[in-house]
Amino acid sequence: MQNDPALDQLCINTIRTLSMDAVQKANSGHPGTPMALAPVGYHLWQNHLRYDPDEPLWPNRDRFVLSVGHASMLLYSLLHLANVKAVDDEGKPTGSPAVSLDDIEHFRQIDSKTPGHPEYRMTTGVETTTGPLGQGLGNSVGMAMAARWYENHFNKPDAPLFDYRVYALCGDGDMMEGISHEAASLAGHLKLSNLIWIYDSNRVTIEGHTDLAYSDDVETRFRGYNWHTLHVNDANDAAALEAAFVEAKSITDRPTLIVVHSIIGWGAPHKQDTSAAHGEPLGVEEVALTKKFYGWPEDKFFYVPDGVHERFQQGIGARGKAAREEWQAKYDAYVKKYPELAREFAQMEAHELPAGWDSDIPTFDADRKGIATRESSGKVLNAIAARVPWMIGGAADLAPSTKTNLKFEGAGSFEYDNYGGVNLHFGIREHGMGAAVNGLALSNLRPFGSTFLIFSDYMKPPIRLSAIMEVPAIFVFTHDSIGVGEDGPTHQPIEQLASLRGVPGLTVLRPGDANEAAEVWRVAMSHPRRPSCIVVSRQALPTLDRTRYASAKGVQKGAYVLADAPDGQKPEVILLATGSELSLCVDVYEKLKSEGIAARVVSMPSWDLFERQDEAYQDSVLPPDVDARVVVEQAASLGWDRYVGRLGGQVVMHTFGASAPLADLKKKFGFTPERVYDAAKQQIARVKTKRSQE
Repeated sequence: MQNDPALDQLCINTIRTLSMDAVQKANSGHPGTPMALAPVGYHLWQNHLRYDPDEPLWPNRDRFVLSVGHASMLLYSLLHLANVKAVDDEGKPTGSPAVSLDDIEHFRQIDSKTPGHPEYRMTTGVETTTGPLGQGLGNSVGMAMAARWYENHFNKPDAPLFDYRVYALCGDGDMMEGISHEAASLAGHLKLSNLIWIYDSNRVTIEGHTDLAYSDDVETRFRGYNWHTLHVNDANDAAALEAAFVEAKSITDRPTLIVVHSIIGWGAPHKQDTSAAHGEPLGVEEVALTKKFYGWPEDKFFYVPDGVHERFQQGIGARGKAAREEWQAKYDAYVKKYPELAREFAQMEAHELPAGWDSDIPTFDADRKGIATRESSGKVLNAIAARVPWMIGGAADLAPSTKTNLKFEGAGSFEYDNYGGVNLHFGIREHGMGAAVNGLALSNLRPFGSTFLIFSDYMKPPIRLSAIMEVPAIFVFTHDSIGVGEDGPTHQPIEQLASLRGVPGLTVLRPGDANEAAEVWRVAMSHPRRPSCIVVSRQALPTLDRTRYASAKGVQKGAYVLADAPDGQKPEVILLATGSELSLCVDVYEKLKSEGIAARVVSMPSWDLFERQDEAYQDSVLPPDVDARVVVEQAASLGWDRYVGRLGGQVVMHTFGASAPLADLKKKFGFTPERVYDAAKQQIARVKTKRSQE
């Protein structure tokens, strides 16, 4: 591509004016940051990003993450001008543009491909959903980890298939959020030299200049994280940007941070009134004046001058196509020489699992003493991971306690001297762990992250985003109840289950014994486009006798009849439970049965799976004409009235827990056979009284 600074500037100003016009027409959005960062985005994409617009899912492409998601018009403009092609649900190019000019004109409108913040799956070319500041940075670390795993697992001396980089563009808001510290610290420890963050230091946030609340020496901070740092004093200095990108790509022993100083809303007449340029449209008059400053036709909107599309084609288009074609030739030869590895890679790309992936999942014999579901979950996890080479994960410094260590031969730890290990050590960084797990899932691995259920609160943003993006991240939460005993209310989860159950598209699974633990893993692994939370106990739970009670395979429907009234009788009362409390309901069921009272126990490990069953199945489990119902769960009551009715019995938590041995806690809070038995009898009596009055 011939050097043509004037044409490059025309391309940069096209990005700026498209961004201004889109925000102005929507009367909503952030024009200032896309305007300021247009040179950064342009020079990165045009000269350095290894990306083929015709094949946007090419496996060895560089990843570009716009962590500063409110600057979405920068990305949409680049996708349009580079003529990136859309893909269908199967990942096949359609030939139509990922972002058309019409899409840009409908910025932030209903059902458009250009929402206010970039959304994965909605818009081809968007590598991850960003919006909550800092999340994209955490995702980028997971993506860079995945890239290193790909290199270690698939590359051969004569066939280096993978060597892609991950670029993330961030701002002051990303840097202030705590997740950026967690993500950067982990990346520096792992020496992820394939990771490059570009920090737009414009010193502006919604409230005004960052001097109000922020005076960090960011470069010193990152050097302390073991990052290489570079500085560009002016975002409009093309030569300085080029030099920084070249140097960043040459670093082989650590990640790189490029600090770029920009002026938000560059060129706008009111650019000193920076808060307005950050969070609102410029206004019709100022858009016209800014266009005049750029030498732009003031009366043209969404205008792409002649030569701009062609310039992108000469740069990223031609360069990306050549790189992708070279890679494809290597891959075609690889398939012939390394067919087993090629088959693995094809399965990953297709979101499939290997044949027999679940063949070693154990079954557990009946045992009154039982086993903690964190223990049985760990056994099942190891049985699965040993057969799924791309299953990878770890804990926030709690693997010995969450039982998520992968112990099979060759598992190893993922560290800077062994990127082929599948045990990840996230350190005490729950928030960063969740975002990195999402980045791994976006890279087609099958990742998991674990900690105690109470600390899911630290992870709520990435859990929520995993559901929005429909990625198969698995979050394993142990210590699921007041069963953590002496640790006290700070470590005893109460409202966390209700919070997680409230996330659309998230499957929450709380098994009641070892065999249910096996089934919840089978469910989680079987969903290629749905995240799951597996919630398991610290304390031992009886392993139920499945020759007396129903098969644990009922877990796959979310709720099932575990124990029923004899001889097909209609139950007088239904006892519902999840997790740790299931065996308590079974004990009460047996007592009621011995007294000739027809009872039913419903195990309900997953509300959302149950809600996805048809009405006939739901009614078969919870017959509408059986009003006497009792739920038992060591968690908040929120939501249970939909299953037991407004007047149904609830043996649940109404306060926080306490610090004491578990037996004392059960007695204090009513999780005893006597309390559940009394609640069942009260429900039977209530219904009989009601019917006698009808």
